[in-house]
This record gives sequence, C-alpha cells and structure tokens, in this order.
Amino acid sequence: MTNSSVPARPGRNKKRNGYGGNNKSRFNPGSRRRNSRKKEESLPEHLFERKAKSVKERKYIAQKPYKDFDLHPHLLKNLERIGYKFPTEIQERAIEHVLAGKDVVGIAKTGTGKTAAFLIPIIQTLLTAKDPFKTLIVVPTRELAIQIKEEFYELADKMRLYAASFIGGTDVYTDIQLLKRFQHVVIGTPGRLLDLSRKDAIWFHEYKILVLDEYDRMLDMGFVEDIQAISDHMYGKEQTLLFSATTDENLPRLVNDPLEIKIDSVETIDHIEQEIVRVEKGQDKMKVLVNLIREKNMDKVILFAETKRVVDKLNSDLYKMGIRTDCIHGDKPQYSRQIALDRLKTGRIQVLVATDVAARGIDISDVTHVINFQRPTNYDSYVHRIGRTGRAGKVGFAYTFVN
Repeated sequence: MTNSSVPARPGRNKKRNGYGGNNKSRFNPGSRRRNSRKKEESLPEHLFERKAKSVKERKYIAQKPYKDFDLHPHLLKNLERIGYKFPTEIQERAIEHVLAGKDVVGIAKTGTGKTAAFLIPIIQTLLTAKDPFKTLIVVPTRELAIQIKEEFYELADKMRLYAASFIGGTDVYTDIQLLKRFQHVVIGTPGRLLDLSRKDAIWFHEYKILVLDEYDRMLDMGFVEDIQAISDHMYGKEQTLLFSATTDENLPRLVNDPLEIKIDSVETIDHIEQEIVRVEKGQDKMKVLVNLIREKNMDKVILFAETKRVVDKLNSDLYKMGIRTDCIHGDKPQYSRQIALDRLKTGRIQVLVATDVAARGIDISDVTHVINFQRPTNYDSYVHRIGRTGRAGKVGFAYTFVN
C-alpha cells in the first residue's frame, strides 16, 4: 500500500500535546503518487458545517425478483438464504449484460450493491460453463479484498467454487502455496499481485475476466501503471468489468467500447449532520476530543487523522483515558487491522482511530459518528471519510476539528 505519510521532524510544527500545530507533516499526501488525479487543496472551513437535509432516498423498485432471473437453482437458494429477494438498481441493470459477456463500466455510490452486481453473474457463469475459468478482481485496499472474498463465499456456499485474496501484510510464501491450487476467483491489491507475478506464482494470461473494483480509489492511490501492467499481460482476457463510486475521464481507459451504467442517487453527505469543533488558542485539543466523545454519547466512532504517528498517539492517549479504542493504518499487520475492524463491528471498542485506509471499502453499517481530528487534504477524502456514517438512509454525525 502507498505510504501516505512519514513522521514530522522532531520539534517542528509541534504543540505541547504532540499532535502538530498545523496538522501537516513534511510529506504532502498524494504528492509523490503516480498519476494522482487531484491536486491537493486547502479545504475551506465552511465545507465542514452543514445540516442534514430532510431528503428521501429515491427508492428503487426492481422490475423483477431474483427468482425471475435465469440463475442456477443453487445460486438462487443462497440468495434467498442471505435475504436477497430483489436486486438493487446497479445489480438489475448490470447482471444480464455481464452474463452476456459485455465489457461494463458501472458507476454507483458506496453501499448500492456493486460487489454482488459482478459476483452474481460470475458465479452463474462458473456454474454453467463447460470448462472452468479464472477471474481476477483487483482492488485498492486489503480490507476490500477480504470483504469481497467473504461475499463470494456467501453467494457460492456449497458450490465447490474457490476464491482467495492476496494482499500486503501477509506471508507471501503462503500465497505462493495457495496459488498452486486452482482458484476460480483471485482477489488482490495491485502491489501484491505484481509481486507474485515476479515470483512466477501467478500468470495473468490464464485469467478470462478482469474486474477492477473501486477504480476511482485506485486512481487516487497511483495504481494506474500497475493496473495497466496487469491488464497488458492478460492475453486470454475476454471481459473487463470496471466498477467505481465516481466518474472520471480516465475510467474507461482499460475498456474498449464499454456499456456504461450510471446510477444517480442522493449524495452521501445529505444524510450527515456536519459540525466544526473549534479549538481555541491555549485549549488542550485532546481534552476537547475526549469531552466530545463522552458528552455526545457516541456509540461507534471512526476517528480520522492524517498520519500514522498521530493515529498511534491518539490510540494510546484515548486508551489511557479509559476509552475503548483500537487503530488501523498502513504499517499495521493485516491480522491486527482485521481484529480492530471486527472489534468495532461487534462493539468491543467504542472508537477506531484510522488513517484514510479506512475511508473506502469498509462496510460497517452502524457507525454513529465520524470525527476528523486532523482535517483531510482534499474534498474527496472528506466525503469518503464522513461517508462511513449515515449509511442505509440513517442520519449520521460528523465533526471536524479546526484550530
């Protein structure tokens, strides 16, 4: 994963509480990333203060239930067991085209069912194909790779179909052994997939379908050249599926004459009550944070900071003050990151402290509050951070600290 920050030089831009006077490190996140889409900008304070709109999410009414699709009985049975009776809009509009073998670009907001929109037809094709084939799914983050693998096994339960995820922070030699077995679906982050390719553990030309999920995030993280390298070596590729939360002129670059499906929806931030927490000169920023968490009766919180150093310090200081907390960032081993996420999901911790690694691809449905202890460097990051709350039509709450 791209290293988004390094610790600030000791003694520079530091207040007595150790969290940095201007909340900036010497390294400008994104400045060294290849093909970064957006120039970093200083966000004006008014963006962080906004009342939640009294809007009604446009409720999509599916034209037909899953049982009316021409799907394998085992797949229909699993859909029913999971509780999927009707497809979401992106699913209904994409599934039949994917089944027909078309290249598809699907644009839909987070939480609209994009993963199932490509997994359902892939599983259907695996069940009905004369010969087994391989699918490669490339994603920007480790957590998203694990999430997709889990959803695959839910949908493909008891079908003797196999999937594996390959991500940084895990043992590469275990990955090599895993790839010696036939995996119908391989899910991975670009860096680990290319590393395995250099070790002759994976041959991209063996894969028939390429799926790029959260492609806009991969653009932001500078993975364009890596993705292009993977695609260029997929000599046997017959289909490309590209799914993204936002549109961009670079999205269709890897797809020839794709069918574009764009789902319009209410903006994520419309459901979120946004407030500024102003820290006056001489105030202890940490005390302000702790008082906020305690006074507002926050049940499940994601607390964002810009650097790994600040994340670790926040986690340590909150724990000392009696708040149940854990943290995730790019230097944490994968098992630690997964444990931290599971602890938040199950309520064993109240606060998860994170860098932007948690802002995309993590689906925790009942996060009550998001706090930006350090303000993000660009508006996309801000929207994706606060989008962890206010999901599924619920009102969420976001607080941004301003010095």
